[in-house]
Amino acid sequence: MNSPVIIDNSRHEIIQVKELLNSLWDQRAIILLFTALSVTTAVAYTVLTKPEYEVETSIRPVAKADLDELNESGLFKILPEDALTLIGSSMQSYDVRLKFFKANPQYLEPLKAPGQPIEAVFEKFNEKAFSLTKLDPKKSTNLSESIGLELRYPQGIDGVGIARDFTNFVLKTEKEKISSSFNTLLANRIIQVEKKLESKKSAYEAEKDSKIASLLEKDQLKKQILQDELKALRQQLQSRRQNRIKELDEAIVIAKKLDIVKPTTPSALGDGDQSHQGSMIRTEVNNQQIPLYFLGQSALQAERANLETRRSDDFTEPRIDEIQKELSLLTTNREAVLLKERDHPELFLKDFADISGELTHLKQMNVNFDQFDLVQIDKVATEPKSAVKPKKALIVGLGLVFGFILGLGVAILRIAVLSLRTSHR
Repeated sequence: MNSPVIIDNSRHEIIQVKELLNSLWDQRAIILLFTALSVTTAVAYTVLTKPEYEVETSIRPVAKADLDELNESGLFKILPEDALTLIGSSMQSYDVRLKFFKANPQYLEPLKAPGQPIEAVFEKFNEKAFSLTKLDPKKSTNLSESIGLELRYPQGIDGVGIARDFTNFVLKTEKEKISSSFNTLLANRIIQVEKKLESKKSAYEAEKDSKIASLLEKDQLKKQILQDELKALRQQLQSRRQNRIKELDEAIVIAKKLDIVKPTTPSALGDGDQSHQGSMIRTEVNNQQIPLYFLGQSALQAERANLETRRSDDFTEPRIDEIQKELSLLTTNREAVLLKERDHPELFLKDFADISGELTHLKQMNVNFDQFDLVQIDKVATEPKSAVKPKKALIVGLGLVFGFILGLGVAILRIAVLSLRTSHR
């Protein structure tokens, strides 16, 4: 009876691994060759590649008190966080960067080819050079907002100078913009207040002229009314005098017919033909007015002659004196005269003190922009200790690993080919 054959697979696999390792050891020259070639290539790359460096500068908001002088002016208001955002936006601006390098062409001079415009050099440099990051305290461990500017540059470029001077350039440019805006707002505000004051003066002058015209017109109207009244009174007095003369003429005719020469009474006239002995006192009581002709021809003619020669009847009417007095007072309107003689009309303007005070305050306002900064430079750019590109240790290490794996693969492939050849014999 035949017994079963037992094969030890684990032992067989160990034997195969040993044979593979021995074969690889025999091919060690190839592995070392490829490893050396790969390492040499990596080292050559690190040596020939132009190093790139990186510098970083960061800015933070200033304290609110630092911007009080500007904010308290009432014309321009900016918060520290707004100022930080403004500076960050300016740093990110393509136009601002180009203006900086146009003002400082020496920084890109090592990269510039003969006859190449600065714009072309800047275009290539700007693609990867600048990197801007904004740190939010809500999303990071920082206690306050900040903006970091990273600059990557090749060897031969003054990256530290670019980062430092570019930051200062942006700060100066934005401060000049704010200063210009502030001065423009201040000038416009002064013009507005001056126009407001002139408008008030013009309105006052118009109001004053209107009041003077109203006063003079009122006086003129009153004067004309008084003159009309005076004329009417004089006509009335003249008519009254003519009527009196006519009355006197009739009385004189009657007195002549009755032969009354001197003043008498009706009773005395009736007793004219009677003779009386002794002394007699006559008393006459009569409620009726005695006719005018009883005054006698002499008195009536004398009164008539006087009325004929009279040149004015004004003294007979007290109202005429009053009218002439009022006309005399209306000759000059003292209120109108005082209004015309005002040398400083602004003193009588409503709100003049407030407007004048505001104008004086605006003209004396002067914000010294050199005494404060919009942001605080938290980290100043310093010389980097080493290049960020190429990473020599990493590249050489990767070259070593790649070369070893490549050599190992070639060796295994060669062992396989040799094994196939042996098995076919």
